[in-house]
Amino acid sequence: MIKLIASDIDGTLLKKGETSLNPHLFEQIRILKEKGIVFVAASGRQYANIRRLFDPVADDIYFIAENGSLCRRHEKTLLKGVIERNLALEIIREVQKKENVECMVSCEDAVYIESEDPAFCHELFDILQNEVVQVHNLAEDVLGDILKIALFVKDDPQETLNHFQQLFSSRIAVVTSGYEWVDFIAPSANKGTTLAALAESLNIDAQDCVAFGDQYNDVEMLQFVGTGYVMSNAAPGMAYYSAFVTDSVVDEIDDIISGLEI
Repeated sequence: MIKLIASDIDGTLLKKGETSLNPHLFEQIRILKEKGIVFVAASGRQYANIRRLFDPVADDIYFIAENGSLCRRHEKTLLKGVIERNLALEIIREVQKKENVECMVSCEDAVYIESEDPAFCHELFDILQNEVVQVHNLAEDVLGDILKIALFVKDDPQETLNHFQQLFSSRIAVVTSGYEWVDFIAPSANKGTTLAALAESLNIDAQDCVAFGDQYNDVEMLQFVGTGYVMSNAAPGMAYYSAFVTDSVVDEIDDIISGLEI
């Protein structure tokens, strides 16, 4: 029996170039709530950004943000993962050596950048609509707990991913997230471990959970749940981690709801 549905956002609920969710999803979430089924928005995005996307139903769902480093509901932090500061500074300084890569450091209150690159700023301010603070130097001026470090890659995300995995994968997870991003996720924090902790707190068994994803930052979440779906345009190899492939999360939720009403 399905008791929880979790979905990634970029590339899953939102296709490339889309900036707003299908309004039908909000009605689905209301129906799921009436049926006692929990909905979880799970993304590499900032919490404030995800909450804004789901504004019509924001008080009806759970949020897993920053690729699992933060879990919130009703503006209350339930779980938080932090990157050890010396490791975070080492990563930031290595990123600062690399051309054509912009860096964003996520804390609980805002994301921090030092770049004034027009394309990067457009992505953060206009597309993602993040809460952004510009500083002179990320390695020196970010004082709060660091939940995630994200790289906006202008050229080849795979080359950037390979480079930083070779340097840091023994100490921290380095994964693709969306179409142009490479993320460093707090050790032991990912969408899967955070979803598992949330499900346990709600007394929901993994076999009663469904998840949707498209990128390698969704792997642990798909592995945790009883039923996993990857998108038909998912990253190469992602189908290995799920039982089903789909073109539309909304269509699949419609089918789930129809099954509940039989």
